[in-house]
Amino acid sequence: MNIDKFLKFFVPKDHSFFPLFESDALNLVKATELLKELVASTDIATHERLYKEIRTIEHIGDDITNKAYEQLNKSFITPFDREDIHELTANIDDVVDSINGIARRICLYRPKKLMPIYKEMAQMVYDGAKEVETAILCLKDPIANKKKIFSACENVTAIEHKADELYFTGVSELFEKEEDPKELIKNNKILEILERCVDEEEDVTDTLKAILIKMA
Repeated sequence: MNIDKFLKFFVPKDHSFFPLFESDALNLVKATELLKELVASTDIATHERLYKEIRTIEHIGDDITNKAYEQLNKSFITPFDREDIHELTANIDDVVDSINGIARRICLYRPKKLMPIYKEMAQMVYDGAKEVETAILCLKDPIANKKKIFSACENVTAIEHKADELYFTGVSELFEKEEDPKELIKNNKILEILERCVDEEEDVTDTLKAILIKMA
């Protein structure tokens, strides 16, 4: 054990990060709820309204990320490695940014119709976010909640595998049935970012697992 790890057992840790982690997770869940609502609608005005709400959520996420970075600069002893705190908040921010990107593209591209598969993929993004939230709410006592955190992380991995398969099914269906090149490009890009969202949620859980491993 190096001297830094040894000292951490005796120096009080800064617990001001936990409310930021929890706010970040809640913000992510809110973004996924709005995404589900957006892809379930065919109304352009509704798309525009929901995009504005998602953009507000994205800005809130940016503020949380910045506060976490500021707290890192002020804190001598942190609850986890600094790199992991930075990575955790950055990865959550990436998911919300991607959700914002989906909403923005739907509003800008205005595809003639939204593929039914969007609803399934948006549900997976939401399910992944709820698992991330579960894991993060357990971070205050990671040793006691180790099994629960790992279980949530494994659930996200399972969701990511299903999302991969669904993505390729969607792409195959798109190239088989869509004859308009412009519509094909629009929908292909939206599908791509939907799949990326679940990949980025798995990045969040990879960081959570790394935190647990380092604490073992």
